[in-house]
Amino acid sequence: MEYAILVYESETNFSNRTDKERDSYWGAFRAYSQALAQAGIVAGGAVLYPGDAGTTIRLRDAQQQVQDGLYAETKEQLGGFILVDVPNLDTALDWAARCPGASDGAVEVRPIVMMGQG
Repeated sequence: MEYAILVYESETNFSNRTDKERDSYWGAFRAYSQALAQAGIVAGGAVLYPGDAGTTIRLRDAQQQVQDGLYAETKEQLGGFILVDVPNLDTALDWAARCPGASDGAVEVRPIVMMGQG
C-alpha cells in the first residue's frame, strides 16, 4: 500500500536549506533518502519551495479567489513529501519516525487513494 510521508518544517528549517548549516541539514536528508532507496520502497517525492512561493486558489460563486503565499499563518509549513510503498501503516510510521524532519518539525503519514479507486 502506498503512503505519503508529509514533512512539515519551521521557517528556520526552510532558512537552513540555503545558509551555512545547509550541509548538515541536507546531509541528514540525503542519508534518509538513501536508506529509503536501499529498502526499495520509494514511489516518489519532492522537496517544496517555502510557503511564500505558493499560490492558493478557491472558486466561490464561480469566481476565482487567488491568494499568494501561505494559505494560513502556521508555525510549520509543508516542506516536502515522500511516497512509500510498504505493507502496512506500522511500516510507514517506522520510516516516518526516521525522517530528519521528525526531530524538530512534524511528519504526517497518510494512505494514498489512487485516482479512480476511491
